Amino acid sequence: MKTVLAALAAFALSTTLATAAEVNPADWDAVLKDAKGETVYWNAWGGSQNINAYIGWVGEELQQRFGVKLVHVKLDDTANAVATVVTEKAAGKDTGGTIDLIWINGENFASMKRQGLLYEPGWATQLPNWRYVDAETKPTVTTDFTIPTDGMESPWGMAKLVFFYDSARTDASGLPDSADELLAWAKQQPGRFSYPQPPDFIGSTFLKQVLSEKIADPAKLLEPVKPDEFAGLTKPLFDYLDQLHPYLWRSAKAFPKDYPSMSQLLADGELDITFAFNPAEASSAIANDLLPDKVRSFTFSGGTLSNTHFVAIPYNAAAKAGALVTANFLLSPEAQARKQDPGIWGDPTVLAMDRLSDKDRARFEKLDLGIATLKPDELGPTLPEPHPSWMAMIEEEWAARYGVAN
Repeated sequence: MKTVLAALAAFALSTTLATAAEVNPADWDAVLKDAKGETVYWNAWGGSQNINAYIGWVGEELQQRFGVKLVHVKLDDTANAVATVVTEKAAGKDTGGTIDLIWINGENFASMKRQGLLYEPGWATQLPNWRYVDAETKPTVTTDFTIPTDGMESPWGMAKLVFFYDSARTDASGLPDSADELLAWAKQQPGRFSYPQPPDFIGSTFLKQVLSEKIADPAKLLEPVKPDEFAGLTKPLFDYLDQLHPYLWRSAKAFPKDYPSMSQLLADGELDITFAFNPAEASSAIANDLLPDKVRSFTFSGGTLSNTHFVAIPYNAAAKAGALVTANFLLSPEAQARKQDPGIWGDPTVLAMDRLSDKDRARFEKLDLGIATLKPDELGPTLPEPHPSWMAMIEEEWAARYGVAN
């Protein structure tokens, strides 16, 4: 009897593994069939009401159109999702994982790719809606923080660092145009600027922006960091922060938790300059009554950081078919246009307009991007993201030097 039970268990396991292996993005009809009835656990940042609402809409559409149930597992740090997959792999849980999709950034993508924690190469470029993606003029849709994506993550939004101010109380003629000018401005306006505490993504982005401007050889940032060079190459960054911190909000004895917290300080009149990684963020906040309607955007003429954000599927996801359907829907012209509407979110699209039908192109053309959104020719040059190895060491050094815990 034990032999029979063991044989049945082995057969069941082999069937499960075979089913998982048979998910083939190139056979989309089969993917849709397999996805029906699945529950997709999407681990994604949950710190913004409008983004959460957008993901909620995605879930409603997936259920209605494809029979896929979407569960938004709200994160405050994507690294927590990565740690879960690492733990499952160490425990031998190579199928039936608890995470099906992750909203991921370059640092965490590089970590998962290096550790073999991602679903097979090429799945993203086999999605039916990939044909709309602008891989020609938006090279970061296939290269994430200098790391080739190899089709192991699917783009779903563009990002560029922009700054905000309330024009009702701050004169535009005196706005800073570089990191150095921002330091001088902060010294003249003590307590009126801050940044989120790393490892918050927006806070860490500010550190990378300063380093990109201050480092003697920016090309060094495109290569993996060499530990023996780190201290010398980042000295300009930490010298800058040492000068800046005494003039920050609360004298840098505390920092905003994240972008929404920092934005609220602007709305409350406690800060005069803030920033985000979305050119339409201020317009979206105005549309949702989160910022005064006099808030406007600006950027640095010498350039600011820009990248693409993605979704990735863990190698052991239990609902790979449902995750593929979700990623494909996120690339649909309908979902991308809704996402770019500042009244919904305002996140820029990854699609190429000349690849869309007249009907789908009209979805974007009719969007009012908002009074605070800079036009493309006003956004200034693009600075490339450093190799992800830099961020881990910068965050570690920041914590060692300043050690602030809110």
